[in-house]
Amino acid sequence: MINSKKSGNRRVAVTGMGFVTPIGNCRECFWSALENGASGVRRIEDFDVSRSPVQIAAEVRDFEWPSQLPTKDQKHVPRTVPLLLRSATEALANAGIVPEELSLDEKRSIGVQIGTGGGGFAFTEKHYEYWYVGPKNKASVYIIPASTHGGLSSEVSMAFGLRGLSHVVSTGCTSSTDAIFYASEHIRRGRQDVMITGGVDAPIAPGILAGFELMKVLTTEWNDDPQRASRPFSQDRSGMVLGEGAYVYVLEEMERALLRGAKVYAEVVGYGSTCDAYHRVRLDDSGEEPARAMSIAMRDAEVSPVEIDYVNLHGTSTVLNDKIETSALKQALGKRAFEIPMSATKSQVGHPQGASGAAGIGAAPFAMETGTIPATINLDSADPECDLDYVPNRSRQKEVNVALCNCIGFGSKNSALVFRKFSQ
Repeated sequence: MINSKKSGNRRVAVTGMGFVTPIGNCRECFWSALENGASGVRRIEDFDVSRSPVQIAAEVRDFEWPSQLPTKDQKHVPRTVPLLLRSATEALANAGIVPEELSLDEKRSIGVQIGTGGGGFAFTEKHYEYWYVGPKNKASVYIIPASTHGGLSSEVSMAFGLRGLSHVVSTGCTSSTDAIFYASEHIRRGRQDVMITGGVDAPIAPGILAGFELMKVLTTEWNDDPQRASRPFSQDRSGMVLGEGAYVYVLEEMERALLRGAKVYAEVVGYGSTCDAYHRVRLDDSGEEPARAMSIAMRDAEVSPVEIDYVNLHGTSTVLNDKIETSALKQALGKRAFEIPMSATKSQVGHPQGASGAAGIGAAPFAMETGTIPATINLDSADPECDLDYVPNRSRQKEVNVALCNCIGFGSKNSALVFRKFSQ
């Protein structure tokens, strides 16, 4: 690998991607499913939901256990770890980086910055039940380190021998969006040359499901027809669908990437973040702060609304959030909001909590490379108050050079990233 000189404002390239998702467990699988409007929502299989009003989620199925984790370690790590390592393995391979071939200095030039919402909460829930209810011999001695968020980046660093910084961001649903920005900043400012970043979450567990049920934000009306359950901006939407998955990206200093002949999928060019300072879980109805986050991101990227070709939406499928996000888009983009195609990846993969930003961001390089904008599926009749172009039901052909990715989280947090198609 080739070192490049440090600078205060280096360009940041996306050179690798790896996905383990409810609609496909590799980059090509995920992109194909996006293009074809596949849904990953099904009846929950991991535990008994027969007495629960919510019986569906977007679970990851049939992924291969990563080679970096021996079988004996399976009971000592939360589900997030194998999901994350599997996707990181693909992302590194996709970027053409072979960790075993790196020198010590090169390993020190690669950092890890992962976003997550729940981290190992589901793991903690299960193993404390083993300890207090039984059987005790199933409880892992690593309950504490496995349940802390920070352990996720450590697992990636240890698996590949990476000696750069190793951090985790947990800001709710905006976690992975924020993590990708911080990763890009480390590169931009010359602190690291390469970053493994993105998001992972696996919140499909009895206690977490119960918590969301108490807030009345999950749909209970589609248990018999799960693939139609996640329906952002639809007039008959009735709540979100939990999802899980890992969405990992390799970010790299642009000059270094080009010198080694790496493929550049996109360039990270702008970020904005605000807080409504309003409520633990609900957005302020005005939509002013999500709009301001998007405006800050565009200003940081030095682009105007007229230059935005595609918006990937937060699109939770909850009644209030979809309306407020629509209002925020109009405030941030003005009249241009009615002309830009937009879509909600959550209609296909559910809501993977802290990984949701990274999940949506995966649609941006896909659109840039293929000229295909993924659809918002299950959008047969839009809410009259949600009156933008959400690309309903079928993907659309369109050249995309600049994409805006929007994310909204609990605690009234709002974050947005702007990506540009690579150009010398």
